[in-house]
Amino acid sequence: MPIEQRGVDTIPDAERTSGPRDLISILLGSNLCLGVIVFGWLPVSFGLDLWGSVTSVITGTIVGTLLTAPLALVSLRTGTNLSTSSGAQFGVRGRLVGSVVGLLLSLGYTALTLWIGGDTIIGTLSRLIGLPATGWIHAVVYALLAALTVVGAVYGYRLLLRLSKILAIGMTALLVLGLIAYAPDFTTAAAPDTPYLLGSFWPTWLLSAVAAGLSGPIAFITLLGDYTRYISPRRHTTKSVLVSTCAGLCLGLLVPQLFGTYTALAARSSLDYAGPLVAASPAWYLIPLLLAASAGSVGNAGLMLYSMGLDLDAILPRATRARATLVVAAVSTLFVFLGHFAWDAQSAMTSFVLLLTAIGTPWAVITVIGYVRCRGSYDADALQVFNRRARGGIYWYRSGWNFRATAAWALGAAVGLLAVSTPFYEGPLLSLTGGVDCSFIFSGVVGGAVYAALTARPANAPVQTPAEALAEL
Repeated sequence: MPIEQRGVDTIPDAERTSGPRDLISILLGSNLCLGVIVFGWLPVSFGLDLWGSVTSVITGTIVGTLLTAPLALVSLRTGTNLSTSSGAQFGVRGRLVGSVVGLLLSLGYTALTLWIGGDTIIGTLSRLIGLPATGWIHAVVYALLAALTVVGAVYGYRLLLRLSKILAIGMTALLVLGLIAYAPDFTTAAAPDTPYLLGSFWPTWLLSAVAAGLSGPIAFITLLGDYTRYISPRRHTTKSVLVSTCAGLCLGLLVPQLFGTYTALAARSSLDYAGPLVAASPAWYLIPLLLAASAGSVGNAGLMLYSMGLDLDAILPRATRARATLVVAAVSTLFVFLGHFAWDAQSAMTSFVLLLTAIGTPWAVITVIGYVRCRGSYDADALQVFNRRARGGIYWYRSGWNFRATAAWALGAAVGLLAVSTPFYEGPLLSLTGGVDCSFIFSGVVGGAVYAALTARPANAPVQTPAEALAEL
């Protein structure tokens, strides 16, 4: 199979041979991994029981899917990835906002997948063959996983799609075996000696709905276009792509996350997930667990690295996608080491997803508003001006930036950060919500409302500087 040569350029219709079923396969297969499963552990680590964990995860995932799924339609129309497509709203240079957001999201989730997968592999091998869990052993396993991940990411979409189809079947079988393996120890009660993280049930439940549920779909706000750009709008309807996206996100996120909740309760996991998961596993499930930790991690992290390579390619047009992928792979591996040796797992995960959710939501809302306004009609050639190192086009605005959209995103993100609640930081706006984290609501509503207000004028109205855009507020 040849290495994919396409970066963030427009995919010709003749090469757009994927369909809605492929979209479901890639969203399901790539997410059946420990990097997604571990999010089902979060509500248990927050002190929630089975009912609180399941309802918060399902609610957050459904809400997040409804907010995120329409973004899949953007790249269906433009034939390029979502950060480049957002140039229609932010300008062909302003779409770098989406590239940076996407890069950070993928970076964090890639590191998380490799970290939790590596820790589980080492724990399993320790039980199987007595492998010592030393620092250099961790480093070697993380590096090997990263190397395998790079292969898939560099070869590109076709190989990753084929791998996802295999994983959709294989990982489902391994998870079913896991349900049987952990059944004797399963309990519906909360983890022992684990009080509600925020002091009472409902604030903790809402935190779980955002950190464990909503964050899953939000992680795909810049990724969905990587797959739908290979689907032809001439051969597949908008409705079929939207339905497939919703189905793929719900299945691909809820199946592994609910498995994570199930196993976390069975293993009595509170401060850590990988260690208790391995310790509670019956001997006969250690080999399937080892396969799940390795294959699933490579599949999921491969897609994340692929997306990161595209985002860096969009930021640095002179870099090839393959070279950009190698650079981000090295950075992701560094974050894996930091996650193991320097950070507290629960606090780092919670803070990461909440902060990036607050920053990414207004960008997604503005991009969807733009899609609705233009009714899915884009000038694909004009979106590629920056990639060609040229100037002009209908999305040039002023110096390649639409300062109204950028100002709206910045204000939405700022308000979201002021309302976020993490183990490391609590925003001043929490006093308005009784300590409940509503940062994604505030950031999305403010970003979308400001964008709608600033752009509610004829298309030929004069462009503005950032100061002029902010002065209108």
